[in-house]
Amino acid sequence: MTGVNGLEVWLTGTRAELDAATAALTAAGHLVQRGTRHALTGADAGRYRLYLRLNVAAAAGRPVRDSGTGGGSLIDLDAARAIRRRPA
Repeated sequence: MTGVNGLEVWLTGTRAELDAATAALTAAGHLVQRGTRHALTGADAGRYRLYLRLNVAAAAGRPVRDSGTGGGSLIDLDAARAIRRRPA
Protein backbone atom coordinates (compact mmCIF):
# COMPACT_ATOMS: atom_id res chain seq x y z
CA MET A 1 0.00 0.00 0.00
CA THR A 2 1.36 3.40 -0.94
CA GLY A 3 0.67 6.70 0.71
CA VAL A 4 2.08 10.01 1.76
CA ASN A 5 4.98 9.81 4.19
CA GLY A 6 6.10 12.93 5.98
CA LEU A 7 3.10 15.08 5.08
CA GLU A 8 3.70 18.43 6.80
CA VAL A 9 0.77 20.58 7.85
CA TRP A 10 0.62 23.98 9.55
CA LEU A 11 -2.73 24.56 11.24
CA THR A 12 -4.05 27.89 12.52
CA GLY A 13 -7.14 28.25 14.70
CA THR A 14 -8.57 28.23 18.18
CA ARG A 15 -7.63 25.50 20.64
CA ALA A 16 -10.88 23.65 19.86
CA GLU A 17 -10.33 23.94 16.09
CA LEU A 18 -6.76 22.67 16.39
CA ASP A 19 -7.91 19.74 18.55
CA ALA A 20 -10.63 18.82 16.04
CA ALA A 21 -8.31 19.12 13.02
CA THR A 22 -5.58 17.10 14.75
CA ALA A 23 -8.08 14.36 15.63
CA ALA A 24 -9.39 14.20 12.04
CA LEU A 25 -5.90 14.08 10.52
CA THR A 26 -4.71 11.49 13.04
CA ALA A 27 -7.75 9.34 12.20
CA ALA A 28 -6.67 9.41 8.55
CA GLY A 29 -3.07 8.46 9.21
CA HIS A 30 -0.26 8.11 11.72
CA LEU A 31 0.90 11.22 13.59
CA VAL A 32 4.71 11.30 13.36
CA GLN A 33 5.40 14.66 14.97
CA ARG A 34 3.31 17.27 16.76
CA GLY A 35 4.80 20.68 17.38
CA THR A 36 4.07 23.03 20.27
CA ARG A 37 1.11 25.39 19.99
CA HIS A 38 2.23 28.97 19.50
CA ALA A 39 -0.13 31.78 20.45
CA LEU A 40 -0.73 34.36 17.74
CA THR A 41 -0.91 38.08 18.48
CA GLY A 42 -2.56 41.22 17.19
CA ALA A 43 -5.71 40.66 15.13
CA ASP A 44 -5.21 36.89 15.60
CA ALA A 45 -5.12 36.99 19.41
CA GLY A 46 -6.88 33.94 20.83
CA ARG A 47 -5.74 31.80 17.91
CA TYR A 48 -2.77 29.45 17.71
CA ARG A 49 -0.57 27.80 15.10
CA LEU A 50 0.46 24.16 15.22
CA TYR A 51 2.80 22.02 13.10
CA LEU A 52 1.99 18.36 12.37
CA ARG A 53 3.81 15.69 10.37
CA LEU A 54 1.83 12.61 9.36
CA ASN A 55 2.05 9.42 7.34
CA VAL A 56 -1.20 8.79 5.47
CA ALA A 57 -2.02 5.56 3.61
CA ALA A 58 -3.54 5.82 0.14
CA ALA A 59 -6.95 4.26 -0.33
CA ALA A 60 -6.86 0.57 -1.22
CA GLY A 61 -8.68 -0.48 -4.37
CA ARG A 62 -8.90 3.01 -5.82
CA PRO A 63 -6.37 4.59 -8.13
CA VAL A 64 -4.53 7.63 -6.83
CA ARG A 65 -4.90 10.48 -9.29
CA ASP A 66 -2.21 13.03 -10.00
CA SER A 67 -3.58 16.43 -9.04
CA GLY A 68 -1.54 18.11 -11.79
CA THR A 69 0.38 20.22 -9.26
CA GLY A 70 3.83 18.78 -9.73
CA GLY A 71 3.40 15.17 -8.66
CA GLY A 72 1.06 15.54 -5.69
CA SER A 73 -1.62 12.93 -5.11
CA LEU A 74 -5.21 13.08 -3.97
CA ILE A 75 -6.19 10.74 -1.16
CA ASP A 76 -9.64 9.42 -0.35
CA LEU A 77 -9.66 10.23 3.38
CA ASP A 78 -12.83 8.22 4.09
CA ALA A 79 -11.19 5.10 2.65
CA ALA A 80 -7.97 5.78 4.58
CA ARG A 81 -9.95 6.06 7.81
CA ALA A 82 -11.78 2.80 7.05
CA ILE A 83 -8.47 1.01 6.48
CA ARG A 84 -7.04 2.30 9.79
CA ARG A 85 -10.15 1.18 11.70
CA ARG A 86 -10.16 -2.40 10.39
CA PRO A 87 -9.26 -4.98 13.03
CA ALA A 88 -5.92 -6.67 12.46
